[in-house]
Amino acid sequence: MQVRTRHTPSFGVARLMLAPGEPVQVESGAMLASSYGVTVEARAQGGFLKSLARAALGGESFFVSTYTAPQQGGWVDVAPNLPGDLNVLELDGRVGWCVTRGCWLASASTVQLEMQWGGFKNLFGGEGGFMTHATGQGPLVVSCYGALDVVTLQPGEYVTIDTGHVVAYADTVQSRLRQMSQGAVQSLKSGEGLVFDFAGPGQILTQTRNPRGLVTWLQANGLGARS
Repeated sequence: MQVRTRHTPSFGVARLMLAPGEPVQVESGAMLASSYGVTVEARAQGGFLKSLARAALGGESFFVSTYTAPQQGGWVDVAPNLPGDLNVLELDGRVGWCVTRGCWLASASTVQLEMQWGGFKNLFGGEGGFMTHATGQGPLVVSCYGALDVVTLQPGEYVTIDTGHVVAYADTVQSRLRQMSQGAVQSLKSGEGLVFDFAGPGQILTQTRNPRGLVTWLQANGLGARS
């Protein structure tokens, strides 16, 4: 599979170029268009329990859509729900990546997706306690809200990043989850919640906008979902 992106960095679209008979995994509902003859099958990846964990805890859809090219090959265009950039990670079979809530968009069929625990406090902090762990070989497409920044840490180098701005990070990076402020009262005063402490070596992908901030703004202006 080859990936071509367009309309980045503001409204990214990824075109997944498929060889004859090649399948690709896509987040449910992310397909924008496809060449004629491409077939689709929605399935609970890894069985019912793993798919339930992925949906309830990882912030992704219960089903993963598998698109398969016809004998002459084909393509599938995919786009995220929120405006922003896209990034294509080429997995080499040695280093996996942890992808945070809602940022996985598509990946080659040779990439395996599993749920990974993201910390006890994270679950109760409203940010989703699990992340998608991607391993294997092939392209992995992730999306972000806003622009994408890449933080490269050297061995022994540290950085602290708000959880709502983390898109993905390599397995080589060590991480620790904690509260930014000491105590609930201080967190309310500062407006800061949970953060990741990262230690190098490795890369971290971040987004310049926080989806949680968008929800808060919509609710404050009376534009949130109504029952």
